[in-house]
Amino acid sequence: MLLLTDLVNLNLSDCTDKIIAEYIWIGGSGMDLRSKARTLSGPVNDPSKLPKWNYDGSSTGQAPGEDSEVILYPQAIFKDPFRRGNNILVMCDAYTPAGEPIPTNKRCNAAKIFSHPDVAAEEPWYGIEQEYTLLQKDVKWPIGWPLGGYPGPQGPYYCGVGVDKAYGRDIVDSHYKACLYAGINISGINGEVMPGQWEFQVGPAVGISAGDELWVARYILERITEIAGVVLSFDPKPIQGDWNGAGAHTNYSTKSMRSDGGYEVIKKAIAKLGLRHKEHIAAYGEGNERRLTGRHETADINTFLWGVANRGASIRVGRDTEKAGKGYFEDRRPASNMDPYVVTSMIAETTILWKP
Repeated sequence: MLLLTDLVNLNLSDCTDKIIAEYIWIGGSGMDLRSKARTLSGPVNDPSKLPKWNYDGSSTGQAPGEDSEVILYPQAIFKDPFRRGNNILVMCDAYTPAGEPIPTNKRCNAAKIFSHPDVAAEEPWYGIEQEYTLLQKDVKWPIGWPLGGYPGPQGPYYCGVGVDKAYGRDIVDSHYKACLYAGINISGINGEVMPGQWEFQVGPAVGISAGDELWVARYILERITEIAGVVLSFDPKPIQGDWNGAGAHTNYSTKSMRSDGGYEVIKKAIAKLGLRHKEHIAAYGEGNERRLTGRHETADINTFLWGVANRGASIRVGRDTEKAGKGYFEDRRPASNMDPYVVTSMIAETTILWKP
C-alpha cells in the first residue's frame, strides 16, 4: 500500500529533467520567512539564470491591496534537503515593479556596502552564533519544561548530555545535517545555557553570503520544526527571570585584522563601534533591551565596553587574538532576532568606511 512518505520522498530524476525551485523571502515583520515553489525545465546553479517572480505583498504586510505586486529577485541558490535531487532553495530579495527595493528589503543596501571597493578589498569574514528556543506548540513554553512550571536552575544544560538536560537534540542534529546538505557553511551546534535553547554557527562567510546563509539556515530550521510539531522562537528573552536570553553573537575580521599588526586595527575598529553604540543597538534586534541587562553574560544596553575573554562585555576579544597580535573579535550585542544583512553590513560600514 502506498504511503504518503513514499510520495514525499519520490525521486523525480527517474522520470523528468524538471526540478522544483523553492523561492524564499522575508515578510513584512522582518522576521517572518515566506516561500513558494515553481517548476523549472532543468537544473540551475546560477541565480542570474533564474526567472524573477512575484507575490501578493498585501498578504505579507509589504504592499497595499490596490497595488499589491512585489517582485522577487533570485540572489543565492542552495540544494534542497527536503526534496533533494536537483531541486533547489532560492534566497530572494524584494522590489517594486519599477525596480526599487521595498522598505523591508535590507539585502539591497547591504550588497551596496559589501561591493564598495574599500570593503571588498578588506574581505570581511563573519561567523554568526544563532541562538534560538524550541517551544511546545500549544502552550508556547520551552520543550522539556513541566507545563506551567520550571526545570532546575541553569548550570547542567549548557552543552549538556542526557534526557534531563538536552531537549530537542533530534531537531538540532537534523538541522545540522540539512544545512550541510544545502551547502551552508554551518560550523557547529551546541546546547545553550537555558534548557530548550540551542545554538548553531554559520561561517566563516564572506560579505553578503553571511546574511544569505544565515537566513536560509533559519528557513531550514523553521521547516524542520514544522515537521516536528515544535514552535521555533528567536525572541531575545523568551522567559523572564533568572534565565539566559538568546543572542546572535557576530564574529568579525578583515584582511588587515588577520594580518601581522592586526590587533591595533582591531582596537581602532572597536573604538569606532563604541562611538556609534546607540546607532548599532537600535538596529540589532527588537526587544533586545530585555536581554542586554548586564546579567546573564551580557553588557548593559546603555554601556559600551570591551575586553579580552570577557563575556560580560559588548565586544569580546579572544585570548588567541591577543596572543597572536591578530585575528577577530566578537560583537555580543546583536539579538537572536537581528537581521544578518543589517548587522554584518553595519559592522563593515562602521569599521571600514565611517570616518569619525
